[in-house]
Amino acid sequence: MTEANEVIDTTGLSCPLPVLKSKKALKNLEVGQILKIISTDAGSKKDIPAWTRVTGQELVEEAEEGGKYIFYVKKLK
Repeated sequence: MTEANEVIDTTGLSCPLPVLKSKKALKNLEVGQILKIISTDAGSKKDIPAWTRVTGQELVEEAEEGGKYIFYVKKLK
């Protein structure tokens, strides 16, 4: 399992809030640090990977646990 520097829990929030909250949280991290995002929004399965591609960040890992979607995003810039 990937080690995260910061964790945000967007459980219960729907699109576009998981992405918006992730974007805000990522601004507080240093390059190379990892943000863990927890979401229950099925749209996140497409939205978070798309957001990382568009913004030039790295999606290190993604998983599904107990109805929650877990994403680990590495800040590259």
